[in-house]
Amino acid sequence: MTVTADALSSLHDVLDASAVVSDPDLMARYLHDEAEWAPYGTPLAVVRARSTAEVQALVHWAIEHDTPVVPRGAGTGLSGGANSLEGCVVVSLDRMNAVREIDPLERLAVVEPGVINDDLRKAVAEHGLWYPPDPASSPWSTIGGNVATNAGGMCCVKYGVTRDYIRALQVVTGTGEVVRLGRRTAKGVTGLDLMGLYVGSEGTLGIVTEVTVRLLPLPDPGHTVIGYFDDLAGAGQAVRDVAAQGLTPAALELVDRVSLQAVDDYAHLGIGGEANVVLIGRFDDAGEAGAAGAAAMQKAFSGAGATFTAEAADPEEADAMMAARRLAYPALERLGDVLTEDVCVPKAAVPQMLEQIAAIAARYDTTIANIAHAGDGNLHPLMITERGDEAAKARAQAAFTAIIDAALAAGGTVTGEHGVGLLKRAGMERELGPQVVAMQRAVKAALDPHGILNPGKAI
Repeated sequence: MTVTADALSSLHDVLDASAVVSDPDLMARYLHDEAEWAPYGTPLAVVRARSTAEVQALVHWAIEHDTPVVPRGAGTGLSGGANSLEGCVVVSLDRMNAVREIDPLERLAVVEPGVINDDLRKAVAEHGLWYPPDPASSPWSTIGGNVATNAGGMCCVKYGVTRDYIRALQVVTGTGEVVRLGRRTAKGVTGLDLMGLYVGSEGTLGIVTEVTVRLLPLPDPGHTVIGYFDDLAGAGQAVRDVAAQGLTPAALELVDRVSLQAVDDYAHLGIGGEANVVLIGRFDDAGEAGAAGAAAMQKAFSGAGATFTAEAADPEEADAMMAARRLAYPALERLGDVLTEDVCVPKAAVPQMLEQIAAIAARYDTTIANIAHAGDGNLHPLMITERGDEAAKARAQAAFTAIIDAALAAGGTVTGEHGVGLLKRAGMERELGPQVVAMQRAVKAALDPHGILNPGKAI
């Protein structure tokens, strides 16, 4: 494909000039997501769409000019799924940020894809409602981006992932049609679940321009428990024991010493003391059930060898604990280049997997910080290297592959919530096998017959 000045001129013919950005300095912020190690190219232009009609016009233009289109939300992804391709058009949906409807009776909201996750939560909280999916990036990530990656977060252990809260989507397809998928009703089994295909498809099947989400009643503030452990294995055993007791916390998060120190240096929260690993658990069941769950979790922590365990004294202390977990990634970014894993293993395998990660760090002489949605086995080891140290980067990439192999051997998956993007394509093929990969590519060919939607990513 050859990109010409005529192509850019023709793009201005179909879109308002204020929507098209072609200045290299202004385009720079749209080139890649937070997966710093994933490659990216220079786009022909960035389109900051304001409506479904503009997205549709762009797709028709892209078909005519055989030009890839890369959809983008806030760019908080960690797999390279929103990275620009050479000569493509990046379509940023950040301007489409309206909450169009909140229906307390049906417990749903209709939003544009650029709505920030936490902004939606605040809007529905005024009606006593709650949108559960809460990736650690919720103060910055968009609903459209969450849909694209089927994002998870801290509440997944009890409440599930983004797919569990999507009722309907409006999508611009790879042929430039605008379609509605799903339904507003609580039940519906008409036809194939085409909507489900789009949740987690990373912009490879269509561009989402409207999302109808399911809401729940606002939960009780709950009880937050903290446990200190000497090592990852002990913390992993505590996670296994919590599950073995039949407990279902609203969150069960892990943060290790490297991450705790980085957060304290960054935000001065003073969380973690001298602990090598901290587990943070929360129960949001109302009344005695929440208190009983918190007490049982403390017992499980102690039984697994916690050096300290206690319940947060008040909501402010509990919020500070969860804030420390949310700030771990931006705090660690200050230490060097960060390559982020996203493996998920069965809960029974969490202790073994954490031990293997520690062994891999030693084997490849790589600093690995560990944060995790430990309650559902979703582990995020982060390989940190000094900027510019190519030898260290090569070792970290080898460690990255070794962790994927260990997760697959444990019956796990290569990505629990970040998506495949560019970084996990090889791992996906090992996990799914050639027949299933071929099925996915057949779906891609059927729904994006011109091959213009985020080519080379995910599928």
